Amino acid sequence: MHDTTALLVELGAVILGLGLIGRVAGRIGLSPIPLYLLAGLAFGHGGLIPLKASEDFTMVGAEIGVILLLLLLGLEYSASELVTSLKTQYPSGAVDFVLNAAPGAVAALILGWGPVGAVALAGVTWISSSGVIAKVMTDLGRLGNRETPVILGVLVMEDLAMAVYLPLLTAMLAGVSLAGGSLTLLIALGTVGFVLYLALRHGRLISRAVSSDNPEMLLLVVLGLTVLVAGLAQQLQVSAAVGAFLVGIALSGEVAEGARKLLTPLRDLFAAVFFVFFGLSTNPADIPPVLLPAATLAVVTVLTKIATGWYAARRAGIGSRGRWRAGGTLVARGEFSIVIAGLAVAAEPRIGPLATAYVLILVIVGPLTARWTQPLAEKIQAVRGVKPGGPAVEAPPKSAPERRLGDHDELTPEHAGEARGD
Repeated sequence: MHDTTALLVELGAVILGLGLIGRVAGRIGLSPIPLYLLAGLAFGHGGLIPLKASEDFTMVGAEIGVILLLLLLGLEYSASELVTSLKTQYPSGAVDFVLNAAPGAVAALILGWGPVGAVALAGVTWISSSGVIAKVMTDLGRLGNRETPVILGVLVMEDLAMAVYLPLLTAMLAGVSLAGGSLTLLIALGTVGFVLYLALRHGRLISRAVSSDNPEMLLLVVLGLTVLVAGLAQQLQVSAAVGAFLVGIALSGEVAEGARKLLTPLRDLFAAVFFVFFGLSTNPADIPPVLLPAATLAVVTVLTKIATGWYAARRAGIGSRGRWRAGGTLVARGEFSIVIAGLAVAAEPRIGPLATAYVLILVIVGPLTARWTQPLAEKIQAVRGVKPGGPAVEAPPKSAPERRLGDHDELTPEHAGEARGD
């Protein structure tokens, strides 16, 4: 078969398969991420039918998927929102980092992966999945609950930390010296600070320069600018993903809203391609040997994430029911764990199978813990003779990121009492 013909046939089959997988996932109420990973495992190296003709195209599509994931993440927040979250949520962010990055780092050192593997696996276990968590909260009708601002605050802190973590990891993967790594980190911090300053002081001017009433022109300008900045960031070893994230932060108002609507379908397509590509690059035969360490790591980090959410909700004065719900909701890992593993797999190939198994476990377990952590905790407390619930407090004022998620969502009657309860 001609190379171009084979490429079109394979690519068409992949995209059609992703669409069907997404529909199946929606029917059963599951995130499509684990199904995308399984599809990649089935058709990658060592799978049932290896895809060869479309491998190069899929690799480029995967890079675009990462860039679009971070761009859309940046478009969700304005600079003022990030600064506000940084001021109010930094203790919870610090606890989140210590409790959830440490298990990954320790596991990597025990497995003999060295410092680079430790930093990479720490990121895999640290970052929760914003996409999966947002969907779970919507499905459970919890967008108006008292603990929701706390959950979103922790996620914002993680997203902001990515702007520092990714350049550091990229420098380590490139084998840069301590001095070079410090320079890269300083460049990253300086760039983040500069972009936040420009967005705070001159955000309207930037958005006005990019704005267009023509959707086609807006799409081309925003996408072109993002890919260009991502490429320049990669050249400076700051990470293409961070460059895309900063472009998203710099845009605000109607421009950000319009770009988000235009780019969301494109992001979903290329993000799916990214997950498939990660699965394609992982040999299924490598998964069974790492199932035990992946499951052990999953159990440990389920507990540490629940502890993180409980602590963050307690700081905000939320009652015990809301604390348990917050902890259970934060458990899911997904897109960013795979992004980090995808960056590190060239330097430490063993991280690919472990990260795949780990994410597969937690992207399935996450929605279950979100639903059942609080009822289970109350049953345990009842057995021990502890009265469930907690002092009722006023809900903390919603900051802008939280309003964006909940402005157009109303609680159903069966959840209204739950939202008022603590």
